[in-house]
Amino acid sequence: MNKPIRTISIFCLLLFVALLLNATYLMYFRADELAADAKNRRIITAAFARERGAILVGKEPVARSVPSDDQYEFQRTYPQPLKYAPITGYFSYYSQTGIERSQNDVLSGDDSRLFVNRLVDMLSNTEPEGGNVELTINPAAQTAAFDGLQALPGAKGAVVALEPGTGKVLAMASTPTFDPNALASHDLGDVAAEAERLADDPNTPLINRAISTTLPPGSTFKLVTAAAAIESGDYDKDSLVPGGPTFQLPLSSTEVGNWQGGSCGASKITLTQALAVSCNVSFLSLANDLGIEAMTEQAEAFGFNSTSLEDLPGQARSLYPPDMDQAQTALSGIGQSSVTATPLQMAMVAAGIANDGEVMQPYLVDRVRAPNASLLDQTEPSTYSEAVSSSTADELTEMMVTTVDSGTAGAAAIEGVRVAGKTGTAQSTDDRPPYAWFVSFAPADDPQVAVAVMVEASETARDEIAGGALGGPIAKAVMEAVIAP
Repeated sequence: MNKPIRTISIFCLLLFVALLLNATYLMYFRADELAADAKNRRIITAAFARERGAILVGKEPVARSVPSDDQYEFQRTYPQPLKYAPITGYFSYYSQTGIERSQNDVLSGDDSRLFVNRLVDMLSNTEPEGGNVELTINPAAQTAAFDGLQALPGAKGAVVALEPGTGKVLAMASTPTFDPNALASHDLGDVAAEAERLADDPNTPLINRAISTTLPPGSTFKLVTAAAAIESGDYDKDSLVPGGPTFQLPLSSTEVGNWQGGSCGASKITLTQALAVSCNVSFLSLANDLGIEAMTEQAEAFGFNSTSLEDLPGQARSLYPPDMDQAQTALSGIGQSSVTATPLQMAMVAAGIANDGEVMQPYLVDRVRAPNASLLDQTEPSTYSEAVSSSTADELTEMMVTTVDSGTAGAAAIEGVRVAGKTGTAQSTDDRPPYAWFVSFAPADDPQVAVAVMVEASETARDEIAGGALGGPIAKAVMEAVIAP
């Protein structure tokens, strides 16, 4: 072999070795990184064209893939889009939200538990299928929650219903909502335009208000204050507490009155009556007496200052700041000051009282199944916290029943059923209407469902906004949907 040929041969050999080393490096060291790269369009296109698993409520799919006759083999569809969009989220070429995101590995078929299925698919030269995700949602309760919000003209709000004994999310509705079908379209130009329109919508329909919007909980927070008072050992439901027309905040000349004036009945009233008539003076006084440490401990026992729902992305922390001064602490007793809560958080408060003081970890994913319907995983209920003792929960329950039977929460009363409830009308700023809240559970003697309703805004006249008037009927409809035979 002459020298030029030898030189060229050696050069080609070096190129081949370099190519081999680079291929080995990419396949064995960077494969996972490249596969997960959001800019890897080959991976995105392959995932977008694949048959994803279904998201099911009962036996009905609320998200599924159907054959398509365009450049992609399957089209993601949502049969009841507006009602379930805050839960399912959407699956588009560009991103995923909601259950589509949190359960993406299972739905896409990439989950490690589906390894055998993928191996069989590879050997049979067929495209892999995704697994199915079964939700805890009660379809009747979800319909009642969604229809209730839709019936309020211009409503921005949310409803959450929990099964007290397990933490199952029975309903989660949020309005305004959106159509995920428009974002799952194969016309990527239309998808981009719709995504931009939704992002620019001042009513923020993409936000799941049930878990992502925090607002002052108003008088529904009086349940937490009452719980802290009874847990202190210094009070019970029959204890006399201050009534009267106003309470002067400590270290301040500011006086805070009751909702629409009034004296709550007398200068001294029972704790039960204070809750039934939602007496601000009583709970301002209680929070002031209990102090910031006891109030913080009780709020955090119910879930404030933390998050709890792992099945959906985007849960905001409900806040009870532990560094409030004395005046702010007193105001926190009526759910004002710097206290904020999501509807999910207030549903957890109601559910914890309903469940003898034990707050269960909320969850949305009940079962996960392989494409052949074999069970891969089932969520087992777990305790989130022991918020109050059983005896305290019993006393709070009786107080809430009185609030429905002869107090401000009568709108949630169900004939023949003992219902526990509490209203809330939270003040914001002078230039915007108050927020309407309502929490309840039923039957009080054997709770099957706990509900929280939050109406952030609606076309209701300002002087007609009240937690009982707006939230009570919705909560009642959700409870009836669950407990109806």
